[in-house]
Parts: sequence; structure tokens; C-alpha cells
Amino acid sequence: MRKLVARRAAVKAASLGAAATVLLAPLSGTATAEPAPPQLSADALPAELVEAIARDLKMTPTEYLDRAARAQQLREYARDFRSERPDSFAGAWMAADGKAVVAVTSPDAASIAAADGYQTRLAPISADSLESSLMQLNQWITALPRELSEAINSVAIDFLNSQLVLSVANTPAGHVLNLPTLIANIKVILSPGSGGPVERRPMGGDTYISAPSSLHDSSLRNVDVCSFGFNSVDAEGNALNISAGHCDPNLGKANQEAGVYLPNLKDLPNSPELGTFVSATLGGENALDYSVIKLNDRAVRAGMDQPSVRGANGTTLAITGTADPITGAPVCKSGQSSTFTCGFVVADRVETQLYTAEGESKTIRGFASSACTLGGDSGGAIVSGTLALGITSGSNAADAPDCNEANVALAPYGGTATLGIPIRAILADIDATAGGGIGSGIQVRTRPNAG
Repeated sequence: MRKLVARRAAVKAASLGAAATVLLAPLSGTATAEPAPPQLSADALPAELVEAIARDLKMTPTEYLDRAARAQQLREYARDFRSERPDSFAGAWMAADGKAVVAVTSPDAASIAAADGYQTRLAPISADSLESSLMQLNQWITALPRELSEAINSVAIDFLNSQLVLSVANTPAGHVLNLPTLIANIKVILSPGSGGPVERRPMGGDTYISAPSSLHDSSLRNVDVCSFGFNSVDAEGNALNISAGHCDPNLGKANQEAGVYLPNLKDLPNSPELGTFVSATLGGENALDYSVIKLNDRAVRAGMDQPSVRGANGTTLAITGTADPITGAPVCKSGQSSTFTCGFVVADRVETQLYTAEGESKTIRGFASSACTLGGDSGGAIVSGTLALGITSGSNAADAPDCNEANVALAPYGGTATLGIPIRAILADIDATAGGGIGSGIQVRTRPNAG
């Protein structure tokens, strides 16, 4: 996991800074558990997604759907196991061969998990103890001057070796860091730092553009490009879309509303409006990165208010429910820059320090996957099987021109990495803060809008 860049693309200039610190921890338990919804059949997946599954995961569609379903079963089991035996639980993941593994600290706990049909591994340290060490390390990092904290790309919990892995940028600032002595079992690795800003032209599919004022404003200098996430509906029947919070150009202002448009590259000022940001969150108490877009009648008539996400060549994938991240689960994402790409969840809790253009630090909490994500993919949908898993917030490949180049450049350092924001945590936060207004009772659409 390298430094994650949470950046909406811009037609003229980039507008958000880079992540400084990534903290990977085991099962977060931030969302309410619910039974895993059914998946679509393999023959219902769009051709472009099937191609991405074969290319990126080396799986058949049936294997992908089966592993996604078993990952959700493991997630529910691990949550219950940890709740009942917090001192014995040391992590859970889907292994490379697709088998579910539960790590424990005692032979008695191993016997229980084995009797329930899971592979087990004995570990010297519980997940709670590793999280405590991670919190201490995080406190040390946040106390550093910014020029030093930015040299720390990531801190990861390595379950297999019961240690924290500190990734430090291979720069002069990275080399002068004095590691804390209060935490044992720290492994230090060197990795590349983040790149500079990148311009990205919008593409078809799930693209939208936004600006802090009217597109006809003569003083306008930046037009930002992001990706639509999951179509949703609230208790009042409002047609909504969930995207990334940092995509709202009026984020942090008293009035966060900003227009959302379908880009017309031949006549950008006259791009048709599809809706309006009604709320956006970046950091805060729940450390999320999401926005809520209210779709207008034009967007609904065009078919946007449906239980689907769009990928390459306009093909769609029907969404059948929601899911929680679990390490080792297969995932695929859509986005305006990289279309469908796939990977695996590499950590089911990530805490990232983002620095805005104004220099303000924001803590963002999500999960990490190995799916390639480019600049402009922010806000796009991440699925496991046909279940909504989260939306894209950032990536270590945001500055790359394409995924082929990103895969080659980042291969020596572990490959591409994407920061996702869990959809269930987003839905719970929207509902809790709606105050009975737009977004109250929000749900991801899983059934067609009848009218």
C-alpha cells in the first residue's frame, strides 16, 4: 500500500492534495451486520466486466461470484467471533487459494473455528493488541511536522507476521525519520513518493463534471471531473447518487450545493445539468469521504435512477444489495478514467491523512484494494460480486496515464492500491445526519424504478 492520492480530475487543473498516512487495521465493525443479499448469475455480468475479471483476477465469472459470496460469509463469522472472543481473535482473510482463514491466539479458539469449517492460524498477538499498537504509532505520526509526516506513505498491519509495516518514501525526509521506540515489531520498507498534479479529460460512461459556480461564469478556471457511484433512493422517493465528498467543489462552504453536469466536450459551458450536490463530507467525526447528488428529472428520464453502475462502452451491471469489505474478497470498480478494473481487498480498514489544497489535514477511513484507479475515477462504484461495497476515494496510481503504465511502474512496490469508502457506513451516516430531509432512510437501489 503506497501513498493514496484522493484527487478529482480537472479539465484545466488538479485541485486536491495527496494522502500522507495510511493506517491499515483489521475488521472495523463500523456498520450494522445484515444477511448477504443474493448475487446475480454469471451469465448476467456484462462482457466488459467478465473481461476485467479474467484479466485482473485470473478467474471465471462463476469463481468471482462464489468467492465474493464466501468472503461475506467470512466477514459475518469473523465479526461474531471477535465480539465473543476479543482476546483470541487475531484477524481473518481470504487466502490466495480462496480458502477462508481465521487467525487466533490459542489452541482452544482454533478448535472452535476449525469445528465451524474454517482454516486456522495461531498468532502471538490479538487483533485488539495490534490495533492498540497502531493507534500509538498514529499518535506519533500526527505529532510530526508536516514535511516529515508526508514522507510516511502507509502503516499496515501484517496479520501473517503479527507486525506493523511502515512504508517510508525513499526521499531525504524519509531517511531522517526517527522511528518511535514505544512500539515493537515494526518493519520499515522504502517506496516511491506521490507524483504531482495531473490533467485528465473526461470520458464516456459514468462521467460527470462540476464547478463551484455556473459553467457560464467568465471567472471560472477549473472544471472538475469525477465518477457517479451508486444510484439510491430515500424515504421520500428522491432520486440520489452517492459519489465522493472531495468531488463537491463547494465542500466546506456554508452552501455546499454545486451543479453536476454531463460533459459536452465540444461546448463545455452548455453541458446539460444532471443534478446538484446537496451534501458532502470529508473527514469529520466518522472520517468518511462521500457526497449526495440529487438527480434531476433529465437524469431520471435518461435512466440514471436505476439499480446499476456503468462501465466501458456504456454497459451496465445490476446491483443486488450491499456488502462489507473483508481482506481477500474479490472486487471490481467502475470509473470514468479506467472503466472496469478488478483486484482484491488488501485491508478492510484504512485511515488516511489527506491534505487539502488549503493545507488542512483530514482523516479518512475506508478499505484498501489492489484494483487500479486513475485520476477522475473518484466517486465511482466498487462492487464485490454484484453487491455494492463502496466508492472510490483515492489511489496510488492517480497520476498515471493508464492502468498498464501504473501496473508496470508500481509492480516493484506491490502494485496498485485504491482507497474505498464502505457503502454501509456511508448510508448509515447519511441517514443519521439527514434530519428527516433529503437522504433520510436512504438505500442503494436494487430494484428498477417503476416510474
